[in-house]
Order: sequence, then C-alpha cells, then structure tokens
Amino acid sequence: MIVVKTTREINMMQDACTLSARALKLAGEMVEPGVSTYEIDAAVKNYIEGEGGVPSTLGYGGYPASTCISVNSVVVHGIPSKKTILRSGDIVSIDICAYLNGYHGDNACTYACGAISEQAQRLLSATKECLYQGIAAAQAGHRVGDISSAVQRYAEARSYSVVRDFTGHGVGAKLHEEPSIPNFGTPGRGPRLIPGMTLAIEPMITAGDYHTRTLSDGWTAVTVDGSLAAHFEHTVCITPDGARIMTIP
Repeated sequence: MIVVKTTREINMMQDACTLSARALKLAGEMVEPGVSTYEIDAAVKNYIEGEGGVPSTLGYGGYPASTCISVNSVVVHGIPSKKTILRSGDIVSIDICAYLNGYHGDNACTYACGAISEQAQRLLSATKECLYQGIAAAQAGHRVGDISSAVQRYAEARSYSVVRDFTGHGVGAKLHEEPSIPNFGTPGRGPRLIPGMTLAIEPMITAGDYHTRTLSDGWTAVTVDGSLAAHFEHTVCITPDGARIMTIP
C-alpha cells in the first residue's frame, strides 16, 4: 500500500530528512586518504544520536552499522570497517538514513577521495545528473515508470549501466515503503504519482556491466565485473508543483 502523507506528517518527516542530510554532509567532509570507513560511521552515529535521532540502518534486518559506505566497485551496503582505509583515487558512496519524530529520511552521495581519475569523475557527474533527471520526472500525474525511464535514458546514452538488483522506494514511517522505484523502465507505467507521496529516488550506475553479486557477509553488493559504481539519492515529496527535495542540510 502506498502511504500518502498529510501536510502535518510531511512537516514532521522534514526534520528527519534534514538530520539525514546534515549527517551525510558531515560524512562527506571526512572522506580523505587515511580515514577508515569505521571512523566515518562512528562520527555519523554520534551526530545523529546527539540530535535526538536514531540511525535507521543500525540493526535493520541485522545490518551492523549506522551507515552504508561503499568504495569503488561496491555498489551499495558496504559495511564500515576499521580495515577499510580510504586511499587517494577512491570513490566513496555513503548512504545515510536517520529516524526522528516517527519518520525516516534517506539520502546518499558518492564522494571523491583525493584526486580521482577522469573516468571516475565522469561516472560521478553522470550519476548525480541521473538523480536530478529522475527528480524532474517525478511530477504529480506522472507514473513511477517516468522516473525510471528518465534515469535509464540519461545513463545509457552515456554508455553507463543501470543496476537492476536494487531500487529506490517510498519512505516515511517505515524506511522502505511502496512503491518500488527501479532505475530502469517504461514511461507511463507503474503507480501514478500524487501529492503527498514521499519517495527515495536513488540511481545506482556502473561504468561496466550492471550485474551485481552479494558477498559472504550477506550485505556488501559489488559489480560482477569489478567496474566502478556510483550512487546518489534524495528523499523527495510530490507536490502539485513538482518534486520537492527534502534532504537538504
């Protein structure tokens, strides 16, 4: 069932989204050579809890951390570790969700660690634009497939691949709500978008093939061919005037 929020509910959810965005900004500022992903995770946990929130991912389905930090060929759900030390040239995707006032906010960004290759920078720029193409298509009266198609068209026109195994989703009182929002699809298909829907739109794009596999930890998803992957995400609210981005610091 798709949950349509009232104005009051959206205002309450906005606090969670702002907290998530500020936590992501903090994490991004920590992306430097020599820093461990564990350090970033610990800082985010402390920040969210210090603001009265709860990291949404901690314990979710057994997930052991407060953030997902995915480096280079890791697509999503990378588990922070003291052993994962960032190096110059890495691209670092950080996905942060915070729970506050009974609602979740969800956002992600892929950061450059030090100087990165031209190939990696092009992937980051294209994936970020895929997100905004999807947001632009998230208009009241349109359908989920319009978002999906917009992301896919932009990525594939630039010879990138769209991950099929993971999708965006509704978000609200639950971290994952209906509808599912694939990053590939057909315009005019899927649930109709109406004001009050809150969605996590999150393109996951690879420089090579789109197939992924999950490592033995049960979480870490990597590209099968070892190609770089990038991930950008915002929580948005559908309004009569278009999609309003809620995850702004």
